[in-house]
Amino acid sequence: MSWWQRIKEALGSAKTGPEHLRRGKLGEQAAKRHLQKAGLKFLTANFRAKHGEIDLVFRDGEILVFVEVKTRSSEEWTRPAAAVDARKRKLLSQTALAYLKLLKNPPVNIRFDIVEVLLKDGDVDEVRHLPATFSLSKPYRYG
Repeated sequence: MSWWQRIKEALGSAKTGPEHLRRGKLGEQAAKRHLQKAGLKFLTANFRAKHGEIDLVFRDGEILVFVEVKTRSSEEWTRPAAAVDARKRKLLSQTALAYLKLLKNPPVNIRFDIVEVLLKDGDVDEVRHLPATFSLSKPYRYG
């Protein structure tokens, strides 16, 4: 690939946007389809609040599920889920609490899932659902 093609790919075109955003959108769409096929009910995507964004929100029976989607072209260095570190878990916890506040804090059980989406040649190759990957971060959880 020429240096010009690499620059164009890194920046993206005006129509498709930056490559990392295109990959992220592709991953979120694949994750949404995967979870719906698994029987979860889709509620919303890309919920934004002061502390961040939650990629997808679903209902699994009586459980409200906050989903972080991690899309990668390679697992050469580490699993995609490893990018959800303590700082990211705290931000996701704060954003989930903001979502619950909008719903007037219903007495509902929640969980945080991660969906790893692996791409091959720009297409979805594999989707892995990791349910209940972490719990509400301290100091927001009880106990």
